[in-house]
Amino acid sequence: MENNSTPNSLSLIRSQLPAFNDSEQKVASWILQDPESVIHLSMAQIAQECGVSDTTVLRFCRNAGFRGYTHLKIMLAQDLARPDQIVLEGVEETDDPSSVARKVFMTNMQAIKDTLEVMDMNELTRAVDTISKARHIAIIGVGTSGPIVDYTAHKFWRLGLDARGFTDSYYQLMYAALLGPQDVVIGISQSGSSIDPILTMERAKKNGAFNIVITGNLNSPLTKQADITFLSVSDETRSEVIASRVAQTTILDAIYVMLSLKNLDTVVSNERKIWDAVLEKSI
Repeated sequence: MENNSTPNSLSLIRSQLPAFNDSEQKVASWILQDPESVIHLSMAQIAQECGVSDTTVLRFCRNAGFRGYTHLKIMLAQDLARPDQIVLEGVEETDDPSSVARKVFMTNMQAIKDTLEVMDMNELTRAVDTISKARHIAIIGVGTSGPIVDYTAHKFWRLGLDARGFTDSYYQLMYAALLGPQDVVIGISQSGSSIDPILTMERAKKNGAFNIVITGNLNSPLTKQADITFLSVSDETRSEVIASRVAQTTILDAIYVMLSLKNLDTVVSNERKIWDAVLEKSI
C-alpha cells in the first residue's frame, strides 16, 4: 500500500530550517531536493556536492535531530521505501515464494559479481602475504558484522594461524593496545562508521599493526585507518543489508583459500586432526 504522508525524516529537516546557519542550509536544501541520492552517497560526497566541509554535514545531521550521518541515511531509506522494499529491493508484497527466492538469489549473485569487478587482485595478494606472516591476527566487528567475525576467525585458526575474533568493543580495543608491527587487524563494518571498530583500528595503527578493512562504504571513517580496503558492492538501501554480507564473506573465503594453498601440508594435517577429534561426537 502506498504511503502518501510526508516522510518523517524530511519533515524533521524542514521543521529545523530556520535554525540552520548558511552552510547547513545548503546541505538541507540539497537533501530536500534529492533525498534518494543521499542514500547512495557518503558524507564526504554530500559535502562535496554542497560545497561545504564534512564537519558541516555532520553538524547539520545532529542539529536536525539525527545521531549522525548514518542515522540520517537509515531514516531516509526507511521513509522513502515501500514496506516490502525495506525487506529487499525488487521484492514486492504480491510476489509468490518462487519469485522471492529467485530475486534473493539473483541479488546475492549480482553483489558477488560486482564486488569481484572492483577488487584489486594485487592488493588481495598483498593482504594474503601479510596475513600469512603475521604474529597475531585480530578480526573485529560489532553488531551484525559479528557472525562474519566469528566465521572468519574459525576458518583462520584451522590453518594454524594465531587468529582471534572480537565482537565485544572493550575486548577488541584492549587487544589492539597490545599489538605491534608484526600483527594484523581485519575490520569488518558495512557502514564503516561504527565507532568501536574505528577506535580499535586507530589504536592498532598507532602501534604499527597492519589494518585491512572490509566495508560497503569506500569513503568512510574506518577506511582512513586502513592499509588495504576491500569494498563489498550491493545495490541495497535497507538499514541491514543482505547481499553485501554475502559479498563480504566471499572476500574472506577467497583470502582463506589463498592462505590454505600457501601451506597446504599444514592445512591437510590440521584438518585430519580436527576431524579425528570431532569424530567421537558423531553418532
